[in-house]
Amino acid sequence: MTEVQTQTRQRPPTLQDVIQRIDGVSTLPQIALRVMEVANDPDTGAADLKEVMESDAALGARVLRCVNSSAYAVRTEITNLQQAIAYLGLKQVRNLAMTASVSELFTTSGTIGPYQRSQLWRHLVSVGIGARLIAMRRRFTNFEDMFLAGLLHDLGIILEDQHVHEPFCEVIRSLHADRTLAEAEQQHLGFDHTTLAEAVAEMWGFPEAVKAAVRYHHASVGYRGSQIDVVRCVEVANLICTLKGISSVGLKLVKLCRPALEGLSLGREDIAILAEDLDREITANASLFQI
Repeated sequence: MTEVQTQTRQRPPTLQDVIQRIDGVSTLPQIALRVMEVANDPDTGAADLKEVMESDAALGARVLRCVNSSAYAVRTEITNLQQAIAYLGLKQVRNLAMTASVSELFTTSGTIGPYQRSQLWRHLVSVGIGARLIAMRRRFTNFEDMFLAGLLHDLGIILEDQHVHEPFCEVIRSLHADRTLAEAEQQHLGFDHTTLAEAVAEMWGFPEAVKAAVRYHHASVGYRGSQIDVVRCVEVANLICTLKGISSVGLKLVKLCRPALEGLSLGREDIAILAEDLDREITANASLFQI
């Protein structure tokens, strides 16, 4: 092996390398990308979503099983997607379909030090639930968009785990209480999960709310776009979940986001109430974790 070949092999992959690698494989099921495309298109509706989901019988069955769980308290069993969309609405069924699809990224278990893939999945769903709770408390009308943004906010972590696994292992092993995950990622990867997820979300055509949340959920103060409420809700939900021990990488590394709290007019009492409500909502929505 020549010296040039050795240097090339040892060179860590750049952000662009990883994006190209992800683009070359079906990391997220194609049905999920179609669901997102249809739901994000103002010229489509319930019939279009139903048609897309019917192309994947297993996905449709998983969504219907969730709709008929105790979380939704349906009086009579819902037996088809048309009924589900009529009962829950397009966006909530979209969220169930996305939850079911994203869960496929976590079908194989994995543990690296404090990090567990199963706990990252629990964190994603919990932050989605938490962001929706905060939005409802602040009387925002787009609370289902908040759930989706929360569900996908740490997509970059599982992508690192899958596509740059060895350097990701180094990141996790280097974590300690005095540094953030992003700081460790920058040291070992040269980028972090927020910039990776933003690039992938752009490539996959995700909505602006999701792109903003995946990039700025640790730093809403730096965001200048129209989705500031979404970003703040996800950032605060991420904080609450992490403090409750439902963290992304097994350690409580998230810092207090005072500007986000102030921007949402949330005080200490609000956070305490939201933390209690989150426990109940997680229990009520247990089916989401196994969808």
